[in-house]
Amino acid sequence: MKLNYDAATDSLYIHLSERASVDSDEVSEGVVLDYDASGALVGIDIQHASRRADLATLSLNEFPIGHLDAA
Repeated sequence: MKLNYDAATDSLYIHLSERASVDSDEVSEGVVLDYDASGALVGIDIQHASRRADLATLSLNEFPIGHLDAA
């Protein structure tokens, strides 16, 4: 999983998979879900992210792996 924030557009993209997106669905104003060819969710695009979430803090609870690979 990757989180990408673009300050110029105040958008946050959450990459859930490396698979290509072929379809999208805006589920709420400014929130778009991206799907792969088999219909699996591969990403979440959040516009005006700083208005929707506290971007200053990232917290992981009960993370399922023992190490993090910082990229």
